[in-house]
Amino acid sequence: MSAKLILFPVPIGDGDPDLSIPAYNRELLNTCRTFIVEDTRTARRNLKRMGYTGLIDDVTFHELNEHTRETEITHYLDPIARDENVGLMSEAGLPCIADPGNLITAMAHRQGIEILPLVGPGSIFLALMASGFNGQNFAFNGYPPVDQNKFTAQLKILETKIYRDSQTQIFIEAPYRNDKLLAFMAKRLMPTTRICVACDLTLPTQFIRTRMARLWLNDPPELNRRPTIFLLYK
Repeated sequence: MSAKLILFPVPIGDGDPDLSIPAYNRELLNTCRTFIVEDTRTARRNLKRMGYTGLIDDVTFHELNEHTRETEITHYLDPIARDENVGLMSEAGLPCIADPGNLITAMAHRQGIEILPLVGPGSIFLALMASGFNGQNFAFNGYPPVDQNKFTAQLKILETKIYRDSQTQIFIEAPYRNDKLLAFMAKRLMPTTRICVACDLTLPTQFIRTRMARLWLNDPPELNRRPTIFLLYK
């Protein structure tokens, strides 16, 4: 069997795909007629942006998101048994990183299917690269708890790890809650703990800045509805 599960990165935001997606990815993109995606509508648009030359209406899309049950995905890799590549795409950035695609890659491993991860944009790693923080010991914590008391308790634990283990802590948030998250962390972290805000990565409006927590209180950027990564370090 030569067919593979191919993991396709997707451009972040509406920037020029040529700036973040290698030409080799586009060649492989056109070998697939089946794609596993979070949302069919945006996947169709992203395929067109990334230079897919086949007929989009002839493509089979299987959705994998927070509403998908594991029992629904058992047939998603069937084309590989017919020697047809299957593509896995996220909504933006790298598949399987802060993305449900790991369920498919785990299934591919169980079936002995070859997996081909491709190079492309990943906001978490781009932010870590640019932060000036420790890139050898870091933890991605996903979305913070909505409950403020729980998040305050979590921040205290993570701040201990920052100073004791030199471990960078990374968060994402729903874009409409970004401003509140930055203000919340700036007030509750120790004043000298540093926060890096990495926003609109790879886009013309990109903003990346690292400052001590107390300095974010008086001069916060406008982050509302802009994809943002938050990193914490000593």
